Amino acid sequence: MAAGFAGYLEILRTRHAARLLTGTLVGRLPNATAAIAIVLFVRAEGGTYSLAGALAAVYGVANAVGQPVLGRLVDLYGQPRVQLPAALAAALAMTAFALTGAGQGALAYPAVAAAGLFTPPLEGGLRALWPSVLRKEGQVHTAYAMDAVAQEVMFTVGPLLVTLCVSLWSARAALIVLNVLGVLGALCVVLSPPSRAWRSAPREAHWLGALRSPGLLALLAAFLFVGVALGSITVAAVPYADGHGGDAVYGWLMAALGLGALAGGAVYGARQWAGVPERRLRALVALLAVCYLPLLLMPGAVAMVALTALAGVFLAPCIACAFVIVDRHAPAGTVTEAFSWLVTTFTVGASVGTGAAGPVVQAGGALWGFAVPGVAGALSLLVLLATGRVLAAPAGRAVVAASSENDPNRAAEPRFSSGDRA
Repeated sequence: MAAGFAGYLEILRTRHAARLLTGTLVGRLPNATAAIAIVLFVRAEGGTYSLAGALAAVYGVANAVGQPVLGRLVDLYGQPRVQLPAALAAALAMTAFALTGAGQGALAYPAVAAAGLFTPPLEGGLRALWPSVLRKEGQVHTAYAMDAVAQEVMFTVGPLLVTLCVSLWSARAALIVLNVLGVLGALCVVLSPPSRAWRSAPREAHWLGALRSPGLLALLAAFLFVGVALGSITVAAVPYADGHGGDAVYGWLMAALGLGALAGGAVYGARQWAGVPERRLRALVALLAVCYLPLLLMPGAVAMVALTALAGVFLAPCIACAFVIVDRHAPAGTVTEAFSWLVTTFTVGASVGTGAAGPVVQAGGALWGFAVPGVAGALSLLVLLATGRVLAAPAGRAVVAASSENDPNRAAEPRFSSGDRA
Protein backbone atom coordinates (compact mmCIF):
# COMPACT_ATOMS: atom_id res chain seq x y z
CA MET A 1 0.00 0.00 0.00
CA ALA A 2 2.92 2.34 0.74
CA ALA A 3 4.11 1.85 -2.82
CA GLY A 4 0.61 2.71 -3.99
CA PHE A 5 0.57 6.00 -2.08
CA ALA A 6 3.97 6.76 -3.59
CA GLY A 7 2.09 6.91 -6.89
CA TYR A 8 0.43 10.12 -5.71
CA LEU A 9 3.82 11.70 -5.08
CA GLU A 10 5.05 10.53 -8.45
CA ILE A 11 2.12 12.26 -10.13
CA LEU A 12 2.63 15.48 -8.19
CA ARG A 13 6.32 15.47 -9.16
CA THR A 14 5.35 15.22 -12.84
CA ARG A 15 5.87 18.50 -14.62
CA HIS A 16 2.80 20.77 -14.51
CA ALA A 17 0.69 18.28 -12.49
CA ALA A 18 0.82 20.07 -9.11
CA ARG A 19 0.21 23.44 -10.79
CA LEU A 20 -2.83 22.17 -12.68
CA LEU A 21 -4.34 20.45 -9.64
CA THR A 22 -3.76 23.43 -7.33
CA GLY A 23 -4.97 25.96 -9.90
CA THR A 24 -8.12 23.97 -10.55
CA LEU A 25 -8.94 23.64 -6.86
CA VAL A 26 -8.36 27.33 -6.19
CA GLY A 27 -10.28 28.25 -9.33
CA ARG A 28 -13.26 26.21 -8.16
CA LEU A 29 -13.41 27.81 -4.71
CA PRO A 30 -16.12 30.34 -5.73
CA ASN A 31 -18.34 27.51 -6.92
CA ALA A 32 -17.63 25.25 -3.94
CA THR A 33 -18.45 28.02 -1.47
CA ALA A 34 -21.19 29.87 -3.37
CA ALA A 35 -24.14 28.50 -1.41
CA ILE A 36 -22.80 29.27 2.06
CA ALA A 37 -21.29 32.60 0.96
CA ILE A 38 -24.59 33.74 -0.57
CA VAL A 39 -26.58 32.70 2.50
CA LEU A 40 -24.22 34.46 4.91
CA PHE A 41 -24.20 37.61 2.78
CA VAL A 42 -27.98 37.77 2.49
CA ARG A 43 -28.39 37.28 6.24
CA ALA A 44 -25.77 39.97 6.93
CA GLU A 45 -27.77 42.31 4.69
CA GLY A 46 -30.90 41.62 6.72
CA GLY A 47 -32.53 39.38 4.12
CA THR A 48 -34.68 36.37 4.93
CA TYR A 49 -33.69 32.73 4.74
CA SER A 50 -36.22 32.36 1.93
CA LEU A 51 -34.40 35.00 -0.12
CA ALA A 52 -31.05 33.43 0.67
CA GLY A 53 -32.28 29.99 -0.36
CA ALA A 54 -33.85 31.32 -3.55
CA LEU A 55 -30.66 33.12 -4.61
CA ALA A 56 -28.54 30.05 -3.84
CA ALA A 57 -30.96 27.91 -5.85
CA VAL A 58 -30.79 30.30 -8.82
CA TYR A 59 -27.01 30.09 -8.71
CA GLY A 60 -27.12 26.29 -8.60
CA VAL A 61 -29.55 25.96 -11.51
CA ALA A 62 -27.58 28.42 -13.65
CA ASN A 63 -24.38 26.55 -12.85
CA ALA A 64 -25.94 23.23 -13.85
CA VAL A 65 -26.97 24.75 -17.20
CA GLY A 66 -23.69 26.50 -17.85
CA GLN A 67 -21.21 23.68 -17.15
CA PRO A 68 -21.99 21.43 -20.14
CA VAL A 69 -22.48 24.42 -22.46
CA LEU A 70 -19.09 25.88 -21.53
CA GLY A 71 -17.59 22.39 -21.66
CA ARG A 72 -18.71 22.08 -25.28
CA LEU A 73 -17.18 25.48 -26.05
CA VAL A 74 -13.89 24.34 -24.49
CA ASP A 75 -13.90 21.27 -26.74
CA LEU A 76 -14.51 23.50 -29.77
CA TYR A 77 -12.22 26.46 -29.05
CA GLY A 78 -9.68 25.32 -26.45
CA GLN A 79 -9.31 26.01 -22.74
CA PRO A 80 -7.77 29.53 -22.51
CA ARG A 81 -10.27 31.12 -24.91
CA VAL A 82 -13.22 29.90 -22.81
CA GLN A 83 -12.06 29.30 -19.24
CA LEU A 84 -10.49 32.70 -18.54
CA PRO A 85 -13.29 34.90 -20.00
CA ALA A 86 -15.83 32.73 -18.16
CA ALA A 87 -13.95 33.08 -14.85
CA LEU A 88 -13.77 36.85 -15.26
CA ALA A 89 -17.48 37.10 -16.15
CA ALA A 90 -18.49 34.97 -13.16
CA ALA A 91 -16.29 36.99 -10.78
CA LEU A 92 -17.60 40.32 -12.08
CA ALA A 93 -21.20 39.12 -11.72
CA MET A 94 -20.68 37.96 -8.13
CA THR A 95 -18.82 41.18 -7.30
CA ALA A 96 -21.74 43.18 -8.69
CA PHE A 97 -24.06 41.16 -6.44
CA ALA A 98 -21.83 41.87 -3.43
CA LEU A 99 -21.63 45.60 -4.12
CA THR A 100 -25.31 46.21 -4.97
CA GLY A 101 -26.63 44.16 -2.06
CA ALA A 102 -29.17 41.39 -1.69
CA GLY A 103 -32.04 43.82 -1.25
CA GLN A 104 -31.96 44.83 -4.91
CA GLY A 105 -33.89 41.85 -6.22
CA ALA A 106 -33.98 43.15 -9.79
CA LEU A 107 -30.19 43.05 -9.80
CA ALA A 108 -29.46 40.26 -7.32
CA TYR A 109 -31.16 37.45 -9.22
CA PRO A 110 -29.57 38.21 -12.63
CA ALA A 111 -26.19 38.71 -10.97
CA VAL A 112 -26.10 35.35 -9.17
CA ALA A 113 -27.56 33.67 -12.26
CA ALA A 114 -24.75 35.09 -14.40
CA ALA A 115 -22.16 34.05 -11.79
CA GLY A 116 -23.45 30.48 -11.86
CA LEU A 117 -23.85 30.36 -15.64
CA PHE A 118 -20.31 31.54 -16.38
CA THR A 119 -18.52 29.42 -13.78
CA PRO A 120 -15.68 27.90 -15.85
CA PRO A 121 -15.67 24.10 -16.24
CA LEU A 122 -12.24 23.74 -14.65
CA GLU A 123 -13.09 20.35 -13.20
CA GLY A 124 -13.85 18.80 -16.58
CA GLY A 125 -10.93 20.64 -18.12
CA LEU A 126 -8.44 19.15 -15.67
CA ARG A 127 -9.63 15.63 -16.38
CA ALA A 128 -9.25 16.27 -20.09
CA LEU A 129 -5.64 17.35 -19.48
CA TRP A 130 -4.46 14.42 -17.38
CA PRO A 131 -3.80 12.01 -20.29
CA SER A 132 -1.53 14.57 -21.99
CA VAL A 133 0.34 15.39 -18.76
CA LEU A 134 0.73 11.85 -17.40
CA ARG A 135 2.33 9.62 -19.99
CA LYS A 136 2.62 6.39 -17.99
CA GLU A 137 -0.15 3.85 -18.19
CA GLY A 138 -2.06 3.58 -14.94
CA GLN A 139 -1.24 7.09 -13.73
CA VAL A 140 -4.38 8.65 -15.20
CA HIS A 141 -6.65 6.44 -13.08
CA THR A 142 -4.63 7.34 -9.99
CA ALA A 143 -4.92 11.03 -10.93
CA TYR A 144 -8.69 10.72 -11.17
CA ALA A 145 -8.79 9.26 -7.66
CA MET A 146 -6.45 11.97 -6.38
CA ASP A 147 -8.73 14.54 -8.01
CA ALA A 148 -11.75 13.09 -6.18
CA VAL A 149 -9.85 13.18 -2.87
CA ALA A 150 -8.73 16.77 -3.47
CA GLN A 151 -12.36 17.74 -4.04
CA GLU A 152 -13.28 16.44 -0.60
CA VAL A 153 -10.53 18.57 0.90
CA MET A 154 -11.76 21.61 -1.03
CA PHE A 155 -15.37 21.17 0.04
CA THR A 156 -14.17 20.87 3.64
CA VAL A 157 -11.73 23.78 3.60
CA GLY A 158 -13.88 26.05 1.41
CA PRO A 159 -16.62 26.75 3.98
CA LEU A 160 -13.92 27.33 6.61
CA LEU A 161 -12.37 29.99 4.35
CA VAL A 162 -15.76 31.66 4.00
CA THR A 163 -16.30 31.84 7.74
CA LEU A 164 -12.71 33.03 8.23
CA CYS A 165 -13.19 35.88 5.73
CA VAL A 166 -16.50 36.79 7.34
CA SER A 167 -14.96 36.90 10.80
CA LEU A 168 -11.92 38.90 9.66
CA TRP A 169 -13.75 41.31 7.35
CA SER A 170 -17.37 40.84 6.26
CA ALA A 171 -19.68 38.61 4.23
CA ARG A 172 -19.37 41.07 1.32
CA ALA A 173 -15.57 40.84 1.46
CA ALA A 174 -15.79 37.04 1.54
CA LEU A 175 -17.71 37.00 -1.75
CA ILE A 176 -15.23 39.31 -3.44
CA VAL A 177 -12.06 37.67 -2.07
CA LEU A 178 -13.13 34.15 -3.02
CA ASN A 179 -13.98 35.22 -6.56
CA VAL A 180 -10.64 37.00 -6.95
CA LEU A 181 -8.98 33.76 -5.85
CA GLY A 182 -11.11 31.93 -8.41
CA VAL A 183 -9.81 34.11 -11.24
CA LEU A 184 -6.22 33.62 -10.06
CA GLY A 185 -6.75 29.85 -10.02
CA ALA A 186 -8.17 29.91 -13.54
CA LEU A 187 -5.21 32.02 -14.69
CA CYS A 188 -2.82 29.50 -13.18
CA VAL A 189 -4.43 26.75 -15.26
CA VAL A 190 -4.99 28.45 -18.62
CA LEU A 191 -1.50 29.99 -18.74
CA SER A 192 0.13 26.58 -18.26
CA PRO A 193 1.69 24.94 -21.34
CA PRO A 194 -0.56 21.83 -21.19
CA SER A 195 -3.73 23.95 -21.17
CA ARG A 196 -2.52 26.22 -23.97
CA ALA A 197 -1.40 23.26 -26.08
CA TRP A 198 -4.44 21.04 -25.49
CA ARG A 199 -6.80 20.51 -28.39
CA SER A 200 -9.85 18.32 -28.48
CA ALA A 201 -9.96 15.47 -30.96
CA PRO A 202 -11.86 16.11 -34.20
CA ARG A 203 -15.56 15.77 -33.51
CA GLU A 204 -18.59 14.82 -35.52
CA ALA A 205 -21.02 17.71 -35.75
CA HIS A 206 -24.07 16.71 -33.72
CA TRP A 207 -26.45 18.83 -31.68
CA LEU A 208 -26.46 16.32 -28.82
CA GLY A 209 -22.69 16.48 -28.45
CA ALA A 210 -21.51 14.12 -25.72
CA LEU A 211 -25.09 13.03 -24.97
CA ARG A 212 -25.26 10.99 -28.16
CA SER A 213 -23.26 8.28 -26.32
CA PRO A 214 -25.68 5.66 -24.87
CA GLY A 215 -23.05 4.57 -22.37
CA LEU A 216 -22.63 8.11 -21.07
CA LEU A 217 -26.41 8.52 -20.74
CA ALA A 218 -26.58 5.31 -18.70
CA LEU A 219 -23.80 6.51 -16.40
CA LEU A 220 -25.46 9.91 -15.93
CA ALA A 221 -28.76 8.24 -15.01
CA ALA A 222 -26.99 6.15 -12.36
CA PHE A 223 -25.11 9.12 -10.95
CA LEU A 224 -28.23 11.19 -10.65
CA PHE A 225 -29.27 8.80 -7.85
CA VAL A 226 -25.80 8.88 -6.27
CA GLY A 227 -26.27 12.64 -6.03
CA VAL A 228 -29.74 12.16 -4.55
CA ALA A 229 -28.27 9.94 -1.84
CA LEU A 230 -25.64 12.51 -0.87
CA GLY A 231 -28.09 15.41 -0.87
CA SER A 232 -30.62 13.56 1.27
CA ILE A 233 -28.06 12.75 3.99
CA THR A 234 -27.37 16.44 4.56
CA VAL A 235 -31.07 16.99 5.32
CA ALA A 236 -31.71 13.80 7.30
CA ALA A 237 -28.79 14.61 9.59
CA VAL A 238 -30.46 17.85 10.76
CA PRO A 239 -33.31 16.35 12.84
CA TYR A 240 -30.95 13.67 14.13
CA ALA A 241 -28.49 16.33 15.31
CA ASP A 242 -31.31 18.36 16.88
CA GLY A 243 -32.02 15.42 19.18
CA HIS A 244 -28.40 14.54 19.93
CA GLY A 245 -26.53 17.76 20.62
CA GLY A 246 -27.46 20.34 18.03
CA ASP A 247 -25.27 22.14 15.49
CA ALA A 248 -21.99 20.77 16.80
CA VAL A 249 -23.13 17.21 16.15
CA TYR A 250 -24.36 18.15 12.68
CA GLY A 251 -20.95 19.62 11.90
CA TRP A 252 -19.22 16.44 13.02
CA LEU A 253 -21.56 14.29 10.92
CA MET A 254 -20.84 16.30 7.77
CA ALA A 255 -17.12 16.33 8.50
CA ALA A 256 -17.18 12.55 9.01
CA LEU A 257 -18.93 12.07 5.66
CA GLY A 258 -16.19 14.03 3.93
CA LEU A 259 -13.44 12.30 5.88
CA GLY A 260 -14.79 8.89 4.93
CA ALA A 261 -14.86 9.85 1.26
CA LEU A 262 -11.34 11.24 1.51
CA ALA A 263 -9.99 8.06 3.10
CA GLY A 264 -11.82 5.80 0.67
CA GLY A 265 -10.63 7.75 -2.35
CA ALA A 266 -7.04 7.79 -1.12
CA VAL A 267 -6.96 4.01 -0.63
CA TYR A 268 -8.78 3.36 -3.92
CA GLY A 269 -6.35 5.43 -5.94
CA ALA A 270 -3.29 3.94 -4.27
CA ARG A 271 -3.54 0.69 -6.20
CA GLN A 272 -4.11 -0.45 -9.75
CA TRP A 273 -7.35 -2.31 -10.39
CA ALA A 274 -7.73 -5.21 -12.77
CA GLY A 275 -10.76 -5.66 -15.00
CA VAL A 276 -13.08 -3.25 -16.76
CA PRO A 277 -14.18 -0.14 -14.83
CA GLU A 278 -17.87 -0.61 -15.71
CA ARG A 279 -17.99 -3.86 -13.73
CA ARG A 280 -15.99 -2.30 -10.91
CA LEU A 281 -18.41 0.64 -10.69
CA ARG A 282 -21.34 -1.74 -10.13
CA ALA A 283 -19.49 -3.28 -7.17
CA LEU A 284 -18.58 0.13 -5.75
CA VAL A 285 -22.14 1.47 -6.02
CA ALA A 286 -23.46 -1.71 -4.37
CA LEU A 287 -21.04 -1.18 -1.47
CA LEU A 288 -22.02 2.50 -1.31
CA ALA A 289 -25.70 1.58 -1.02
CA VAL A 290 -25.02 -1.08 1.64
CA CYS A 291 -22.99 1.37 3.74
CA TYR A 292 -25.93 3.78 3.84
CA LEU A 293 -28.14 1.20 5.58
CA PRO A 294 -26.48 1.32 9.06
CA LEU A 295 -27.51 4.98 9.30
CA LEU A 296 -31.03 3.68 9.99
CA LEU A 297 -29.81 2.40 13.37
CA MET A 298 -29.41 6.03 14.54
CA PRO A 299 -27.23 5.22 17.59
CA GLY A 300 -25.66 7.79 19.90
CA ALA A 301 -23.71 10.71 18.51
CA VAL A 302 -20.24 9.14 18.63
CA ALA A 303 -21.33 5.91 16.95
CA MET A 304 -23.38 7.88 14.41
CA VAL A 305 -20.32 9.89 13.44
CA ALA A 306 -18.50 6.61 12.79
CA LEU A 307 -21.41 5.29 10.69
CA THR A 308 -21.52 8.51 8.71
CA ALA A 309 -17.81 8.16 7.94
CA LEU A 310 -18.51 4.60 6.76
CA ALA A 311 -21.31 5.94 4.53
CA GLY A 312 -18.80 8.18 2.78
CA VAL A 313 -16.05 5.62 2.22
CA PHE A 314 -17.14 4.46 -1.24
CA LEU A 315 -18.29 7.85 -2.58
CA ALA A 316 -14.93 9.10 -3.86
CA PRO A 317 -14.04 5.68 -5.38
CA CYS A 318 -17.38 5.71 -7.24
CA ILE A 319 -16.63 9.19 -8.59
CA ALA A 320 -13.06 8.29 -9.59
CA CYS A 321 -14.25 5.15 -11.39
CA ALA A 322 -16.98 7.16 -13.13
CA PHE A 323 -14.32 9.57 -14.45
CA VAL A 324 -12.63 6.66 -16.21
CA ILE A 325 -15.91 5.46 -17.71
CA VAL A 326 -16.78 8.96 -18.94
CA ASP A 327 -13.39 9.12 -20.64
CA ARG A 328 -14.03 5.76 -22.32
CA HIS A 329 -17.55 6.53 -23.54
CA ALA A 330 -17.29 10.20 -24.51
CA PRO A 331 -17.54 10.58 -28.30
CA ALA A 332 -14.36 11.91 -29.87
CA GLY A 333 -13.95 15.62 -29.36
CA THR A 334 -16.44 15.90 -26.47
CA VAL A 335 -14.44 14.86 -23.41
CA THR A 336 -14.65 18.19 -21.52
CA GLU A 337 -18.38 18.44 -22.20
CA ALA A 338 -18.85 14.83 -21.08
CA PHE A 339 -17.06 15.42 -17.77
CA SER A 340 -19.11 18.58 -17.28
CA TRP A 341 -22.32 16.61 -17.77
CA LEU A 342 -21.26 14.24 -14.99
CA VAL A 343 -20.62 17.20 -12.67
CA THR A 344 -23.97 18.74 -13.59
CA THR A 345 -25.90 15.50 -13.14
CA PHE A 346 -24.37 14.83 -9.75
CA THR A 347 -25.11 18.40 -8.64
CA VAL A 348 -28.71 18.23 -9.84
CA GLY A 349 -29.12 14.88 -8.09
CA ALA A 350 -27.86 16.34 -4.82
CA SER A 351 -30.35 19.21 -5.16
CA VAL A 352 -33.17 16.76 -5.86
CA GLY A 353 -32.12 14.70 -2.84
CA THR A 354 -32.12 17.77 -0.62
CA GLY A 355 -35.57 18.79 -1.83
CA ALA A 356 -37.03 15.29 -1.62
CA ALA A 357 -35.66 14.56 1.84
CA GLY A 358 -37.37 17.59 3.34
CA PRO A 359 -40.96 16.32 3.01
CA VAL A 360 -39.82 12.79 3.92
CA VAL A 361 -38.22 14.03 7.15
CA GLN A 362 -41.28 16.15 7.85
CA ALA A 363 -43.50 13.08 7.55
CA GLY A 364 -41.38 10.45 9.27
CA GLY A 365 -38.50 12.16 11.03
CA ALA A 366 -34.82 11.35 10.75
CA LEU A 367 -35.42 7.60 10.38
CA TRP A 368 -37.36 8.03 7.14
CA GLY A 369 -34.82 10.62 6.01
CA PHE A 370 -31.93 8.17 6.40
CA ALA A 371 -33.87 5.62 4.35
CA VAL A 372 -33.66 7.91 1.29
CA PRO A 373 -29.91 7.45 0.60
CA GLY A 374 -30.22 3.68 0.83
CA VAL A 375 -33.11 3.68 -1.64
CA ALA A 376 -31.27 6.09 -3.96
CA GLY A 377 -28.13 3.95 -3.85
CA ALA A 378 -30.18 0.86 -4.72
CA LEU A 379 -31.79 2.68 -7.65
CA SER A 380 -28.36 3.71 -8.92
CA LEU A 381 -27.24 0.09 -8.82
CA LEU A 382 -30.40 -1.02 -10.64
CA VAL A 383 -29.70 1.48 -13.41
CA LEU A 384 -26.16 0.15 -13.81
CA LEU A 385 -27.39 -3.44 -13.88
CA ALA A 386 -30.17 -2.66 -16.36
CA THR A 387 -27.81 -0.81 -18.70
CA GLY A 388 -24.91 -3.26 -18.42
CA ARG A 389 -24.89 -4.03 -22.13
CA VAL A 390 -25.00 -0.37 -23.03
CA LEU A 391 -22.07 0.42 -20.75
CA ALA A 392 -20.02 -2.50 -22.05
CA ALA A 393 -17.96 -1.57 -25.11
CA PRO A 394 -18.84 -3.56 -28.27
CA ALA A 395 -16.36 -6.38 -28.81
CA GLY A 396 -13.46 -5.61 -31.07
CA ARG A 397 -13.66 -1.82 -31.13
CA ALA A 398 -13.27 1.11 -28.81
CA VAL A 399 -16.13 3.32 -27.79
CA VAL A 400 -14.49 6.48 -28.99
CA ALA A 401 -12.07 7.40 -31.69
CA ALA A 402 -8.36 7.37 -31.03
CA SER A 403 -7.38 10.51 -29.23
CA SER A 404 -4.90 11.68 -26.64
CA GLU A 405 -7.79 13.15 -24.69
CA ASN A 406 -9.15 9.72 -23.82
CA ASP A 407 -8.16 6.93 -21.44
CA PRO A 408 -4.59 5.78 -22.17
CA ASN A 409 -4.94 2.71 -19.95
CA ARG A 410 -6.73 0.60 -22.53
CA ALA A 411 -3.77 -1.75 -23.04
CA ALA A 412 -4.63 -3.72 -19.91
CA GLU A 413 -8.12 -4.53 -21.15
CA PRO A 414 -8.32 -7.47 -23.57
CA ARG A 415 -11.23 -6.34 -25.68
CA PHE A 416 -9.19 -3.49 -27.22
CA SER A 417 -6.47 -4.04 -29.73
CA SER A 418 -3.13 -2.40 -29.06
CA GLY A 419 -3.95 0.39 -31.46
CA ASP A 420 -7.31 1.30 -29.98
CA ARG A 421 -7.95 3.87 -27.31
CA ALA A 422 -10.93 3.90 -25.02
